[in-house]
Amino acid sequence: MFSFIICLLVLIAGYFVYGKFVEKIFAPDNRPTPAVAKADGVDYVVLPNWKVFMIQFLNIAGTGPIFGAIMGAKFGPSCYLWIVFGCIFAGAVHDYLSGMLSIRHDGASLPTLVGKYLGEKARSFTLIFTVLLMIMVGTVFVYSPAEILKGIYGTTMFWVVVVFVYYIIATMLPIDKLIGKIYPLFAISLLFMAFALMIVLFVKMPHIPELWDGLDNRAYAADPSWTQDIFPCLFITVACGAISGFHATQSPLMARCVKSEMMGRKVFYGAMITEGIVALIWAAVSSYFFYGEPSPGYELLQADGFQTSAPRVVDIICKEWLGMVGGILALIGVVAAPITSGDTAFRSARLIISEALHVEQKSLHKRLLICGPLFASAIAMLVWQIDNPNGFNVIWQYFGWSNQTLSVITLWTLTVYMATKKKPYIITLVPALFMTMVCASFLLVSKQTIGLPHTLGYILGFSVTLTAAICFYIWLKKNRKEQVEQ
Repeated sequence: MFSFIICLLVLIAGYFVYGKFVEKIFAPDNRPTPAVAKADGVDYVVLPNWKVFMIQFLNIAGTGPIFGAIMGAKFGPSCYLWIVFGCIFAGAVHDYLSGMLSIRHDGASLPTLVGKYLGEKARSFTLIFTVLLMIMVGTVFVYSPAEILKGIYGTTMFWVVVVFVYYIIATMLPIDKLIGKIYPLFAISLLFMAFALMIVLFVKMPHIPELWDGLDNRAYAADPSWTQDIFPCLFITVACGAISGFHATQSPLMARCVKSEMMGRKVFYGAMITEGIVALIWAAVSSYFFYGEPSPGYELLQADGFQTSAPRVVDIICKEWLGMVGGILALIGVVAAPITSGDTAFRSARLIISEALHVEQKSLHKRLLICGPLFASAIAMLVWQIDNPNGFNVIWQYFGWSNQTLSVITLWTLTVYMATKKKPYIITLVPALFMTMVCASFLLVSKQTIGLPHTLGYILGFSVTLTAAICFYIWLKKNRKEQVEQ
C-alpha cells in the first residue's frame, strides 16, 4: 500500500508541477476559441467549464483505466510506475498539446493537424487509420454491453439494436443536447466508484506487492502459461491511464467547446491525470485481487485462476466492497462507460470525415450524408464479429496496437510543431521515441502479429526508433537552415 500512496501523491504533484511547466511552454492566451469564433450550435458550442472537464474525462476514459489497469496489475508493481510516469510525462502532455493545438487551428481534427506538420501523405494515412480505429472502437463497444445487458432482459441482438440506435442519435444530435446532459453524470459515477474503492483500500490496508519487492514479471510466476513480457506488452495493455492515441481523437471534440485557452490545463492535462488516478486505484485493488496476502480474497480465483477476466473482476470487487451501490456502479462501469466511448468514437469519425471532405455539419442532411456510410461500415464489422466466435478478441487485439500507434503519430506531430515554434521539443520527443520503440517491438515480437524471436524483434524495433530519430534531426537541421535564410 505504501507504493500506491507514494504513486498517488506523485501523480497529483505532476499536475501542479509538470502540468504548469508544459502550460508555460505552450503559452495559452486570451484569443477567441473556436467555440466562440465558429459557434454553430451543433459541434462548436460553449459549455460550462465543469461540463467540459467531465465530458473530456469520460470521453478519454470509458472502461480503459479500469480494464487496462486490471490486466496491467497482473505484471506486478511495474504497472504503478508506467501509470505514474507514463501519465505525467507522456499521456497528459499528449492530451494537453493535441487539445490546445486543435484550439489554435480552429478545432481541427487529428488528421488535419498531422497533415499540417508531417505532410500530406501522413495526413492521408492518419485519416484512414483513425477512421478505421474509430469504427473498431464503436463496434467493440456495441457488442460487449449487449452481451452483459442480455442477462438482465432480452437477447444480445435486441440490445445490439438498442445501443446502435443510441449511437446514431448521439452522433447526430448537437453536443449539448444529449452528451452535454448525461455524460457528466456518468463521469461522476465512475469517479465515485474509484474513490469509494480507494477509501476501502485505506480501511483494509491490504498487504500487496510493493515497488521495492521487485519489478519482475509476477504474472509469469503466478501462472507459467502467461507468455506476455513486461516490455512491450505492459505498455500496450495499459493505455488509458498512461498514454492513449484514442485521446487525440477526442480532445478536438472539447477543443470546440472550451470558452478560454486558459482552461486547457484543467481540461486536457487535468482529465488525463484524473484518469491516471483512477487507473492507479484499480491497479492497486486488482493487485490485492491477484496477489493479496496471506492469499487473494476471492474464491473465484480457485475456479478461474489467474485468467479471471477484467469485467468479472470489476463485478466481484464492486459487489464485495461496495454492496448494492457497488453492483449498480459496476453495471455503469461495464455497460454505460463503453457505450459512451463508442458514441464519441462515431462522432469523432463523422467530424474527421466531414473535415477531410469539406462538408459542413450544421445541416442535418449533411450529417446524414457522412453518417450513412460510416454506420454501414460499422454494421458490416459488427456482423462479422457476431458470426466469428473469436471476433471480439481479434478486433480488441488490433485496437490495442493501433491505439498506441496513433499516439506515436500524434507525438511526432507535436514534436514537429514544438520544433517549428522553437519551443523545447524534448518534452514530446522523448515520449515519441519511447512509444515508437514500444509499438515497433510489439508488432515484431507479438504472437498476435509477426512473432519474431524477441532478441531479433528488439534489435529491429530499436533500428526503427533510431531511424525515426535520425529522420527528425535531418528535418530539424533543414528547417532551421531555411528559417535562417528567410
